[in-house]
Amino acid sequence: MILFNKPYGVICQFSAPDSHGASSGATAPARPTLRGYLPQRDVYPAGRLDTDSEGLVVLTADGALQHHITDPRHKLPKTYFVEVEGVPSADALQQLCGGIDLGDFRTLPAQARIVDTPEWLWPRLPPVRFRRHIPTTWLEITLQEGKNRQVRRMTAATGFPTLRLIRYQIGNWTIAGLAPGEWRELAVTTPASARFGGGGRRSAGRPPTSTAIRSRR
Repeated sequence: MILFNKPYGVICQFSAPDSHGASSGATAPARPTLRGYLPQRDVYPAGRLDTDSEGLVVLTADGALQHHITDPRHKLPKTYFVEVEGVPSADALQQLCGGIDLGDFRTLPAQARIVDTPEWLWPRLPPVRFRRHIPTTWLEITLQEGKNRQVRRMTAATGFPTLRLIRYQIGNWTIAGLAPGEWRELAVTTPASARFGGGGRRSAGRPPTSTAIRSRR
């Protein structure tokens, strides 16, 4: 299994998408992919991360492990640090925690709180564009689901658009010690409940155990 700290602007796949302009026929600059950072070619992301988001991507060649990480029944928490425009009120935080109707689905209860700017934060390239007279706030948000652009949609629904989003943790795995573009390889023991789908009891929320093997910086 691989823990990768995905930089901003990197597409969360190994193959490059079609880069040809639809109208002019011109070729747009190729966007970076996982191929430019990871030498492994037999692993796949266990859950995507938007191109304009940063942080933890877990990759594995083990289908049972991939399912265990992504299946919401296992309730592996996912923690994000989110810079939003404005200063969320107590009511806005309560909405984030209690669940929000986003139209096509209602979010599950979550954890959300205002935090100081993370000490481990790295500069984003390109920098975030701020509005001069509007303050920004960092939030720590923990979900037990992870639908497409969910965090961005949640903060926008409460009136506080996301400016920067970093996924820091999935289960017990974090990007601690990994700079953007760095990865760490782990040896993982998958719970029997994840490997044998029909018979055993599921242990919701208990992540597979892992041991560090090597890393690349």
